[in-house]
Amino acid sequence: MKQQRRRSPEKTKRNPEQIFDFQQSSHIIELEAAVLGGVIKEKDALTTVIDVLKPESFISEKHEAIYQAILTLFGKSEPVDLLTVTNQLRLNGELEFIGGAAYLARISAKSISSHIEQDARIIVQYAIRRSIVKIMGDVQTKAYEDTTDVFNLLDSTEQHLREIQEGNLNKNIPDLHLVVQKTIQEIKNKAEQDGGSASVPSGFPSLDRVTGGWHNTELVIIAARPAMGKTAFVVSALRNAAIDFKMPVALFSLEMSSQQVMLRLISAEAEIDSNKLRKGELETEDWHALHSRLNNLATAPIYIDDTPALSVLELRTKARRLKAFHNIRLLIVDYLQLMTAGNGKGGMNREQEIAAISRSLKTIAKELNIPVLALSQLSRSVETRAGDKRPQLSDLRESGSIEQDADVVMFLYRPEYYQITETETGESTKGMAEVIIAKNRSGSVDNVNLRFVGKYTRFMEFDGFTVSQDKYEEISGTKILGSKANDL
Repeated sequence: MKQQRRRSPEKTKRNPEQIFDFQQSSHIIELEAAVLGGVIKEKDALTTVIDVLKPESFISEKHEAIYQAILTLFGKSEPVDLLTVTNQLRLNGELEFIGGAAYLARISAKSISSHIEQDARIIVQYAIRRSIVKIMGDVQTKAYEDTTDVFNLLDSTEQHLREIQEGNLNKNIPDLHLVVQKTIQEIKNKAEQDGGSASVPSGFPSLDRVTGGWHNTELVIIAARPAMGKTAFVVSALRNAAIDFKMPVALFSLEMSSQQVMLRLISAEAEIDSNKLRKGELETEDWHALHSRLNNLATAPIYIDDTPALSVLELRTKARRLKAFHNIRLLIVDYLQLMTAGNGKGGMNREQEIAAISRSLKTIAKELNIPVLALSQLSRSVETRAGDKRPQLSDLRESGSIEQDADVVMFLYRPEYYQITETETGESTKGMAEVIIAKNRSGSVDNVNLRFVGKYTRFMEFDGFTVSQDKYEEISGTKILGSKANDL
């Protein structure tokens, strides 16, 4: 027989009298006893509360032990009643601790199955209150300590609060057969929708024909040497998603101010030479174009943050808020090498710091269930290489972990920049930009030609025309589905 476990009051992990007044705690303890009594006495009561209550939801450790015994029986597909719970507690060595079979008999007489779910939720609410009080107490203590890194404290506090929230949203790990069924159903849905996808479109049909758009949870690295148009490319992708497809997009611009980014957006949207905009040398027709075309831009769901030297902790915090309040569908970082790890740990070299940043960006993509696009510089070895100087994976600057963490790696290459005036087939390279998909974890690798319009700092389809959503779906073979959040 398993030895009886004894717990002394001094070692009890929760002391309710220290958190709430005694009368209130006593009321909750009585409510816990009534709910447990209902679970023991009523056949279907457990299925009503099992997705609501957890063992740690109980303020009384005796009740926690009883509920854990009930869950153990449920996990073994054994019946839950007075005799089986008593026996399980005896096997656990906790029957004496909870007050013996007599205590179980007493609480089982307090059946409240008619409103057991409601009372279970009240218990959970008080458990959440206790957790918040504990977290805030720890935060207050650490905030007074001079050695505390306040940014780490902010991040950990938000993480703890988020864990409390997510831990009470009935998110359980599904059985494998449920995952299989869900995956098959998703495949069927896409087949019925003629290749439909819930991804975020880049707005370039020829590119999305290869990639299927920007996919949730994926980290996409877009790398190039300076002057290739990295920022122009992501600003064009941002504009396409937000204006053409009404999807909220966030841009963290570490290199350019929000006004500079907006100038690029205005230049591309109104098709006004960016140099004219910067100098304020607009002609009458430019002003007409400016006023007639900027309404879409002014109302677009675009969120720009131009905090310099942004740390990963700050990015994660801001991204969570943007997801919570604005349901962003795409996050863009311009660019990776300007970020800091900001983890409070000294002694890291630059390669280790970049590795930490790339891993964190992948984590953010998975946590928020959105695609993350991060721009990256390439090493100077590209310039010293003979030939056409097309970039390759080994050119990723400062860290091989970027390639490892990324789901997709794209390079931007403009042969015109290197005075290459014709392709191998004799076609002019003027305005041509190649998107070289060097890594694609979920698909094929390929090269896609786009058109770079320098005076508008804009990327377009190679034929030079923008397309409607219907035409986009026809060309790309990808059907764009609206966010389910739009139905709320």
